[in-house]
Amino acid sequence: MQAILQGVGRHGPRIAVTLLPLIFAVLHAVGVLQLGVLQRLDDIIYDARLRATLPATRDERVVIVDIDERSLAEVGRWPWSRDHLARLVDTLFDQQGIALLGFDTVFAEPDDSAALRQLQQLAQGALADQPGFAQRVEALRPRLDHDAQFARALQGRPVVLGYYFTSDRGGHTSGVLPPPVLPAGALHNRTLRATQWDGYGANIAPLAAAAPRAGFFNALADRDGEVRSLPLLAEQGGQYYESLALAMFRLLAGSPRVEPGFANERWLSPDAQALESVRLVQGTSTLAIAVDERLAVLVPYRGAGGPTGGSFTYVSAGDVLAGRLAPGQLQGKIVLVGTTAPGLQDLRSTPVGETYPGVETHANLISGLLDGQRLIRPDYALGYELVMLLVSGLVLALGLPLLSAARAVLLSLGVVALLVGLNFWLYLGHGLVLPLASGLVTAGLAFALNMSYGYLVESRAKRELAQLFGTYVPPELVDEMVKDPDSYSMAAATRELTVMFCDMRGFTQLSERMEPTQVQALLNTVFSRLTQVIRRHRGTIDKYMGDCVMAFWGAPLEAPDHATLAVNAALEMVREVERINREHVAQGLPAIGVGIGLSTGPMCVGDMGSDVRRSYTVVGDAVNLGSRLEGLSRLYGVDVVASEATRSAAPQHVWQELDRVRVKGKVSAVTIFTPLGRAGALSAEQAAELALWKQCLHRWRAQDWDACDVHLLNLQRQNAKKVLYRLYADRVASMRLSPPDPAWDGATTFDTK
Repeated sequence: MQAILQGVGRHGPRIAVTLLPLIFAVLHAVGVLQLGVLQRLDDIIYDARLRATLPATRDERVVIVDIDERSLAEVGRWPWSRDHLARLVDTLFDQQGIALLGFDTVFAEPDDSAALRQLQQLAQGALADQPGFAQRVEALRPRLDHDAQFARALQGRPVVLGYYFTSDRGGHTSGVLPPPVLPAGALHNRTLRATQWDGYGANIAPLAAAAPRAGFFNALADRDGEVRSLPLLAEQGGQYYESLALAMFRLLAGSPRVEPGFANERWLSPDAQALESVRLVQGTSTLAIAVDERLAVLVPYRGAGGPTGGSFTYVSAGDVLAGRLAPGQLQGKIVLVGTTAPGLQDLRSTPVGETYPGVETHANLISGLLDGQRLIRPDYALGYELVMLLVSGLVLALGLPLLSAARAVLLSLGVVALLVGLNFWLYLGHGLVLPLASGLVTAGLAFALNMSYGYLVESRAKRELAQLFGTYVPPELVDEMVKDPDSYSMAAATRELTVMFCDMRGFTQLSERMEPTQVQALLNTVFSRLTQVIRRHRGTIDKYMGDCVMAFWGAPLEAPDHATLAVNAALEMVREVERINREHVAQGLPAIGVGIGLSTGPMCVGDMGSDVRRSYTVVGDAVNLGSRLEGLSRLYGVDVVASEATRSAAPQHVWQELDRVRVKGKVSAVTIFTPLGRAGALSAEQAAELALWKQCLHRWRAQDWDACDVHLLNLQRQNAKKVLYRLYADRVASMRLSPPDPAWDGATTFDTK
């Protein structure tokens, strides 16, 4: 958890950039910042999902009697004389036995038939004075009054007439509206957010009286012109009227009364306007039809539209009038009379077709109401969208900056898959139409901004960092550093580090026997292999000086175990030189050796040098000590000489004390050591030898030359080749000849480097 918090703090600017899409999406969701592109994308997603899940089956319950081009050619141009419509109604009910008839058209004008006009002219002419003429005219009038014929055909039958609302003619009205399903008083002083109209075109009074059930057939086109919804209720003059589909469904259901369904009604204030559903109440049963803020429902399209679409049976109106249908062919069907003729302008653009018959939109809604399969945009869609955005947006904003590019891709794809999967599951399983575009766009933009910021901002800093440190620091350390480039710079700073000086012994003699190009090749080979060892142990190469390499640990990347890393590297470098020597023997070349000095302490590290040449290096007293110790390695016959500070900082190793020395440039004496290996790796003989050596040193510093001689003789018997023991034997002999000053502190002073 602490690492995560540190990572979040380190990537603060990148997280802030990645949060931007979330902020804009939330502002869009709550309506502060309307982003039309998101709404358009939601529409596209809805349309694609709708088309992908269409049942594509025919609903045999609903039939459309089509006023098509062939019918217009047979009967005549629209509007037809009402006697034809009366005959159409009689045929459908008497011969076909349909259950319900709805008209997706309006009869707003009286029938202006030529025969009736001629009769009226005759009644007003000269023949009107002839005996019995007026009676004969009145006797003929019912036969020529086609509106009356049509009204008689509608009378007492389950028929729903159609009409329309309008707001584009200055409040003009015509015809007679049906009774409202929700009078103003039924809302308890509430005002619904329904679609409001100030005009209408309804049916003439005789027809309205004969068929009092009527419903409006207005559709609601979205911003892109697509018809995805049909309103169930519409407001006009403070009262609420039902749609054609709702009116037909109610008639089929036994005419339940309509009531408004408010969300959590008992918790709302009296003037609340949030309508959740339209409730159909009959006795003790209630059917709630969920609606949106416009009191509309999404049309549950079944498939492609038109006579060849396969969703509903289409019957030509001309065939009905001509009696070309077998009796009872439409028995028990729900019939809608509408048109597919382009000239009658009732073709609409829908998600399932660009020229979709308007009458079939109502057929789809009736079919969905009958099946109880309704698509719903719930009133909690905003809450769902906000939760979706906050969860997915925060996961991406906090997660992407902490991950590599490959894992960032996987996280983004996972979030998108989860959003899409949850959305489709709610749609397919529960009919819920919930927003998805904002979540997808937020995820996509968050990923894009994260990657862009990483490439344009952080990658530039990383490239600069790699250019600065790439020649000094192992690539794997550079990879760690670039995760937080702001924490590293070339500026000088004082830190506790461990420095190494490694010099090749025998190189001068070797170079005398070889050509310059051979010397160069050999030097490059040896340096390359030793450098690889240093890098494996996370060391920073400072510089190459002739046949010497300088390195340090603990900068620029901090390493609390810098001393241990340096000692491990030194021991492996010794083993690597042994391998090189075995190769030299096989090639007939002389062996080489190494002398390594290790020193731990405070050093100044940073970019140093002149205006002409600068380098990332370390300076300080501890650095100088390391250089001096490297020079002492030959004298003491060991490969590695380390300071007491290095020994204290690397307790995992077994150390052999070499001496107390006072090197050139230092007044105080320092104790020097050589590492023998990891703790626990010594044999019993080696451990006994080390214990005996400690006693020898103690006798040496106590100036007990006899005891010291005895110990040295025993040590040389155990390890005759060890230069250290011969060195001290010579020193004891010298001390016998020339005893030291009484103030001697046991340290050896070196006046040269």
